[in-house]
Amino acid sequence: MDQSIIDKQPYGRFHRKLFVLSSGGPFLDGYILSIIAVAMVGASDELRLTSFDEGLVGAAALVGVLVGGLVFGPVTDRVGRQLMYTIDLIALIVASALALVVTDAWQLIAVRFLAGIAIGADHPIATALLAEWLPSHRRGRTMGALVGTWFIGASVSYGVGYVFSVFAGPDAWRWVLASAAVPGIVFLLARIGTPESPRWLLRHNRRDDAREALKTAFGRYPSEEELNQLAETEPPQSARMRDLFTGGYLGRTLFAGGFWACQVAPAFAIWTFYPVVLGAYGFEQGDTALLWSLIVSLVTLAGCYPCLRWVDTLGRRPVLIWTFVAVAASMTVLGLFPGMAMGLAIVMFVVNALALGGGNTLQYIYPTELFPTHIRGTAMGVASSISRIGAAAGTYLLPIGLDHLGLGPTMLAGGAIALAGCLISVAWAPETKGLALHETAAVGPRPVAKATSGVR
Repeated sequence: MDQSIIDKQPYGRFHRKLFVLSSGGPFLDGYILSIIAVAMVGASDELRLTSFDEGLVGAAALVGVLVGGLVFGPVTDRVGRQLMYTIDLIALIVASALALVVTDAWQLIAVRFLAGIAIGADHPIATALLAEWLPSHRRGRTMGALVGTWFIGASVSYGVGYVFSVFAGPDAWRWVLASAAVPGIVFLLARIGTPESPRWLLRHNRRDDAREALKTAFGRYPSEEELNQLAETEPPQSARMRDLFTGGYLGRTLFAGGFWACQVAPAFAIWTFYPVVLGAYGFEQGDTALLWSLIVSLVTLAGCYPCLRWVDTLGRRPVLIWTFVAVAASMTVLGLFPGMAMGLAIVMFVVNALALGGGNTLQYIYPTELFPTHIRGTAMGVASSISRIGAAAGTYLLPIGLDHLGLGPTMLAGGAIALAGCLISVAWAPETKGLALHETAAVGPRPVAKATSGVR
């Protein structure tokens, strides 16, 4: 089939703007989920948190992401991407500001949970909207780069936390948590006026609205032939969550949620308690630990960039498998030799961070490619929710594991989870590079992409 009007478009100003706007969700995700590590010391002292309470505080936002994805993934498939694109940020801003009035542990847990719901809602909304506007030859690297903004958000949070800790002290932890409202407001205002996905509009028999959306994005109305060609790939169809668990989509749902969970379960546990974990290997505590956390976060971000090209040249499948291998190997070494010299520990943390960054680029690529438009938001929401089950469990169990099992066994457990993700990927990961979105989402044998489609 000939390329649609969307696939024929060069990657231009509209796509770059939409990428920046869509990056608000992952940026705030990384910021909010990482900033708790900065605020935990002050909150723990003032609210007298136990290790049990700290585990709940660390996991609350992740559980909220789970709920938000399950609830709002189907909603965005029913009411549209553009409307929910702004509403979820309003909820996130309010939840962040509520941190200023927290006076008890349960209130902090509740505020983190509400912020997580807003984040979970943005996963299916922003990723579905961006994927449905991208031409096939730039979809892999652009969706992968969206994950990279998570690490930018995390890095910024550590930098903000360091500034607060130096100039305001640990008593400023409420303002540290509330600071997420500032970028939230910026992204909210910038997102106003974003056009709806024409793919979604055609699925809902809104042909004239699809024509207007294409005019807003590309500066001209599509011809009838171009609109008909796009409409052929997006026949009207209602969204049903049960479609994710029937026929050929059940395996895809399990794969998308499974590999994602195996990536984030050990990663989020370490990211949430980086100052504690690094301190266990001999790194300095206090403000210096925040700088180490910032450095590791930047290294993780650096790991994303070579993989952004490799997913379109080498392919999605090998990038996913080999990054899992590197994560499992580095965590196994950290677990087998917890008393290692600091220099070797640094090397292992660098390998771990680079591999995590590279592998995480697939988190927004596979779930958006493997499902059709009418259930793409639902699929993304379900996959992110499955992943957060693992992330919440890992985050909750890490401080308990350090207290009761020790450093070595806790790191070995993380390596075992990464190995499980590698096995899942070997068994189920498909190759989708260079294919049009309706081709990657089709159940059955996939066409082979042209050799040049992944390197334009």
